[in-house]
Amino acid sequence: MPELPEVETVCRGLEQALLGDTFSKITLRRANLRFPFEEGFAEALTAKKITRLHRRAKYILMTLEDGTVMIGHLGMSGSFRITQGPVAEFDKHDHVIFETKKGVTVRYNDPRRFGFMMLTSTEAIETHPQLIHIGPEPLGNTFNGPELAARLKNRQAPIKAALLDQKTVAGVGNIYACEALFRAHISPTRKSSTITGKRADALVAAIRSVLEEAIASGGSTLRNYSQTSGELGYFQHRFLVYDKAGNDCPGSKCSGTVTRLVQSGRSTFYCPKCQR
Repeated sequence: MPELPEVETVCRGLEQALLGDTFSKITLRRANLRFPFEEGFAEALTAKKITRLHRRAKYILMTLEDGTVMIGHLGMSGSFRITQGPVAEFDKHDHVIFETKKGVTVRYNDPRRFGFMMLTSTEAIETHPQLIHIGPEPLGNTFNGPELAARLKNRQAPIKAALLDQKTVAGVGNIYACEALFRAHISPTRKSSTITGKRADALVAAIRSVLEEAIASGGSTLRNYSQTSGELGYFQHRFLVYDKAGNDCPGSKCSGTVTRLVQSGRSTFYCPKCQR
């Protein structure tokens, strides 16, 4: 599933193509994705100017001039493709087609249909069921060591599981949790409540750095993900531990071996020697 860097990259591509433009036509080529499209979905977007495009956690938020907000989620295999001008032939998995007055066509493609789109308003966005319980943005000013430590206080779960809980911090998924914990020299099995003080500061810094580097690299492409241009992300070539089981630890002063374990049904990669 695309994580924060991938969604941020998609948002930036959509923003560049759509901001200030007006939807001239919305075509739904099926009645549902993960959820059915609500009645009047296409009509609510048509003839409206796009005034803002941004990300919250792993959600794409598209705001229109009348205060309508479209919430989009890519699911496991969703992607947007942007072209200038009409499209001669659509793929069978192109489920939603957005056309604008300036001649831009945006296709939402989703073979597995785990993504979704729904409508809300600027007034209701903060209390929307999909967003109300999400934690702080990891790249925002309010996310720091003391804030993370406070959210982990008294929690007995392993820190890796806590990072995947979107109530702890927004948008961090399996790949970047593994990479951040390695950079911070913290074991993924360490009890969450022990992440305090300098350890919490180090983990916040590691989360920020790995996410910023991944965004600069256009995200990570492992299976379905690609940018709005169709270009693949390439941060996967810079993974230090994720999917590196059996490799020597990349730490300069460590002779350990990257190990895989399963936590809550997800693969975790780490070095047992230098991550404590």
